[in-house]
Amino acid sequence: MRYIRPSSLEDAVGLLAEASGKAAILAGGSDLLVRMKGGFIEPDLIIDIKAIDALGRITESDDCFVIGAAVPCAVLGENTALRHAWPGVVEGAKLIGSKQVQGRCTIVGNLCNASPAADSVPALVAAGAKAVIKGPAGSRTIAVEMVPVAPGKTSLAPGEIIEAILLDKRPPHSGDAYQRFTPRTEMDIAVVSAAVNLTLDDQGVVEKARVALGAAAPTVLLVEEAANILIGSRVDDSTLERLAEVCSGACRPIDDKRGTVEFRKKVAGVLAKRVALTAYQRAGQK
Repeated sequence: MRYIRPSSLEDAVGLLAEASGKAAILAGGSDLLVRMKGGFIEPDLIIDIKAIDALGRITESDDCFVIGAAVPCAVLGENTALRHAWPGVVEGAKLIGSKQVQGRCTIVGNLCNASPAADSVPALVAAGAKAVIKGPAGSRTIAVEMVPVAPGKTSLAPGEIIEAILLDKRPPHSGDAYQRFTPRTEMDIAVVSAAVNLTLDDQGVVEKARVALGAAAPTVLLVEEAANILIGSRVDDSTLERLAEVCSGACRPIDDKRGTVEFRKKVAGVLAKRVALTAYQRAGQK
């Protein structure tokens, strides 16, 4: 096994594209090293991208936040502007692992691990986040929900690396939220999770919405019917009940020792109601 720590993204892409055996990207290593220790993967080449300076920064422009692929989740919570603009995204990122893991893990690693139960992904999908991908053929930008295609599999082509996550600046009266259900308070993965992102008009009526569910299907679900229920409402009790029904019906979960299909569907609706109300309250405060 070879370990290489390139100093530029171009070098990392070149190494990945030219690798003759199995190659793996190490951003934080909180997923990769566990999988290696468990014998699930044995790469011939590990490319550590932590030394690439541009990938370790959060930058803010007039239009968006750019979160580098190697930015630890702990840093997201320390960024005041990002935390104020996208509290739901930060909530999801802060639930990954323990405080020690937070200093290493990244939302890009969480995304590329392609687990249906990933904590940061539903909030990113609800936020309409985009992934900037660099590869031998150049750069491309796609919606975050297009990256995972199945458990453990992504749409990245050979030699491609996610360079950054883009989060648009918020219009006035916008809010988002994320919650999950787990048997324990930390160091666990979601049995079910939900994220909602809302924008209100000047009268407090929802004019834009996105609803995402995690651990409810092979990949994160973007539930357009649920979003349509919220649009035009003030998120009253009847709206929330309809939202819960649609979210429960949209689920395609598995049945295992952590939760039955029936349980996961029920909880998805409950969580959707909670996060929709929280997102609405946050939007009204801005």
